[in-house]
Amino acid sequence: MRVIGLTGAIGAGKSEAARILAGLGAAVIDADAEGRRAYAKGTIGWRRLVELFSSGILDEEDEIDRARLGGLVFANPQALAWLNAAIHPLIRDRVTQALAERGAQGTAVAVVDAALLYQAKWDDLADEVWAVSAPPELAMARLAARGMSEEDARKRAAAQGDPGEALRRADLIIENTGSPDDLEANIRRAWEERILSLG
Repeated sequence: MRVIGLTGAIGAGKSEAARILAGLGAAVIDADAEGRRAYAKGTIGWRRLVELFSSGILDEEDEIDRARLGGLVFANPQALAWLNAAIHPLIRDRVTQALAERGAQGTAVAVVDAALLYQAKWDDLADEVWAVSAPPELAMARLAARGMSEEDARKRAAAQGDPGEALRRADLIIENTGSPDDLEANIRRAWEERILSLG
């Protein structure tokens, strides 16, 4: 099984790229979704976060309220570091298990979709890394179109660290400066050149 690590800064278009790759036949493992499962009510991750940040991060059903948690960590680098140290190992375990399951099922290509692929040191799970790239002003405009405030968008972008790191280290940069059709064409080209050509 060939494993692609897919990353990109917030607003760059990584999630859309993952959707396109799924349409091409890849099994997409969403690290963000695995993160939500890693701190679902009653799990080890849930207990760790409540110990770190108190029961004030819980909603009426005692689930982690992502908005409250985000409000705490995206404004406080130390709190973000605590969150990552508590949860990233649990997410890695879940992603590793998901990859093993896909491999056992005979999946040909799997994608690990993770904004923090390099920051969390999950890039070693992939055979190669594709980074989706867009100019910061375009990324911010896309986030605003989704209803995210500029302040929130900038906090979340800052929490992801240096976006240039992924672009410097990736095996392939997928430019997303045009239309959705342009992005799909770029990904299809990469799929043909880097996946289908290998047989």
